[in-house]
Amino acid sequence: MSKPVVFLVLVALAILAAGLFGALHNQLSYSVGASYFHDLKFAQFGISETMQNRLGAASVGWQASWWMGLVVGTPAFALGLVAIRHPTRYLLAGMSAMAAVVCVVLLFAMGGLVLGMIAPGFAHQLPLPDGVTDTESFLRAALMHEAAYYGGFAGILVALWAVWQGRRAERMAFEEETGE
Repeated sequence: MSKPVVFLVLVALAILAAGLFGALHNQLSYSVGASYFHDLKFAQFGISETMQNRLGAASVGWQASWWMGLVVGTPAFALGLVAIRHPTRYLLAGMSAMAAVVCVVLLFAMGGLVLGMIAPGFAHQLPLPDGVTDTESFLRAALMHEAAYYGGFAGILVALWAVWQGRRAERMAFEEETGE
């Protein structure tokens, strides 16, 4: 496989990974904060009455996050395209970057959930949309979602670092092979 093809494969996999992460993430956030979906997200994403359940939450997650794969992955994959010579090493570095980003986003999301569990005590100071029926439930899911996005943006740096480590590994292997 050529490096440009690897780039396209990595971008497609990052989009898929981000969308699936969003769909699965929303299964947990629906469990801890259904109000967030019923009071805000289902209407915002045009989810029909019949799908305002876990399936609808998964659909919201996919729609809200697939593009993060493109945003987070493209800079790192572009770096790999120019910095890593061998397509297989490039693919491995890209896959490593995606795995690292998923871990970071998951950690951020769990941090947001913990914050959401303690935030209701401060809810009177937080700007909430009109019509929220369950403040505690809403805050758990909302803060979990916000934190996941911050994790995604932090993931850009993590992905760049992971690809750079792939470049270093390739260079070290080359030096061992050639004795330089």
